[in-house]
Amino acid sequence: MDAAVITNPDTYVRAVPHDVLDELRREAAVVRVDDFWAVLRHAEVRQVMRHPQLFSSNLGGTQIRDPATPADLRYVRRMMLNMDPPDHPRLRGLLARAFTPRAVARLVDRITGWADDLVAAVADRRAADLAKQLADLPLLTLAEVFGVPEQDRRLLFDWSSRVIGFQDAEYAAIDTVDTEGVTDMARAALALRPEPGVNGQMPDPRTREGMPDLYAYATALGEHKRAQPGEDVMSDLMRHVDDDGGRVSIEEFENLFWLFAVAGNETLRNGIPGGLIALMSHPDQYRRLLADRSLLPTAIDEILRWWTPVMHIRRTATADTTLSDVDIRAGDKVVVWFSAANRDERVFADPHRFDVGRSPNDHLTFGHGPHFCLGAQLARAQMTAVFTAVLDRLGEVRPAGDPVRLRSNFQNGVKSLPVTW
Repeated sequence: MDAAVITNPDTYVRAVPHDVLDELRREAAVVRVDDFWAVLRHAEVRQVMRHPQLFSSNLGGTQIRDPATPADLRYVRRMMLNMDPPDHPRLRGLLARAFTPRAVARLVDRITGWADDLVAAVADRRAADLAKQLADLPLLTLAEVFGVPEQDRRLLFDWSSRVIGFQDAEYAAIDTVDTEGVTDMARAALALRPEPGVNGQMPDPRTREGMPDLYAYATALGEHKRAQPGEDVMSDLMRHVDDDGGRVSIEEFENLFWLFAVAGNETLRNGIPGGLIALMSHPDQYRRLLADRSLLPTAIDEILRWWTPVMHIRRTATADTTLSDVDIRAGDKVVVWFSAANRDERVFADPHRFDVGRSPNDHLTFGHGPHFCLGAQLARAQMTAVFTAVLDRLGEVRPAGDPVRLRSNFQNGVKSLPVTW
């Protein structure tokens, strides 16, 4: 068996290779693939994720690909996703305090209305591409969190597409924003947007040079929030001063903007159509959910487990260690594979079965340990709102063509999902 198939982005245009992941997981909890250790079982993934002192986010970043230069590595290390203690808990603590119960409750109310409006807009058509139609929900939510003017929210779509879709020719150089309909701040940022090189490729989106338009916009927005804070979550963050007199710098705000624009968008943008694919592929479970809406919370978690939008994330060993009888050396790449762990038969009975009533459901889609996703509550709220609207307004939807999947070995992405009802 060629284990490298799990790193080939072309593989995922067809489907996640669960047959290969199953075979590798049966062989061992930790296996060598290319230049890294792939961690495939649930218990070992949890072990890696909860011990940042031994499995670092900061040493090499969180992507399988190494940054191209030492300067690029230094840059990605400044992002919260790639931080270890003590920097990570400090910034995460500031951010968590900005997500007050009042702020989250206000967001949930808005999310419910947006989701219903998006579904209602196509309800009379009897057919739509729901991957594209519903992609606006995470954009609206992120715009609300950051206080981004509504007319600028499409920038978030393009920026996240360029970062997540760097392996997909369509998304790597995507440009869908009408510059006539955005703010002056957005137009000034877009003037810095890089063009594809002579080989047709865009610069690495993990570098500041690869995303100058995003960083210009984030800088302008952060300075505006500091000078004229509003009622949004990020204004609360920029106002906050911790017990030691520390506060979020503009540079930290820029990197949080990058992280939220990407991670806060893509998990939902792909998890929602992924959930529809799961339901349409299991009509008995779809009808069970239609008949009993009390199953929606467990159905949301089962969608997150079964689809697993973010398929893996990297750590780097800080010292020689042993993981499940495998000797790992300091400096080795250790990549936890959520797609495999979420189908581990040691934890999930009949793991390939999609069951809207599955409980317990200890999936790892939001990670585990100190880097557990801060946006998990908002993600569940958005999925709950969307699937409630679909069930209420559309009933049982059916495929109207094949889905178009993202060419990516990182994000389990859906670019198009034509359905009818």
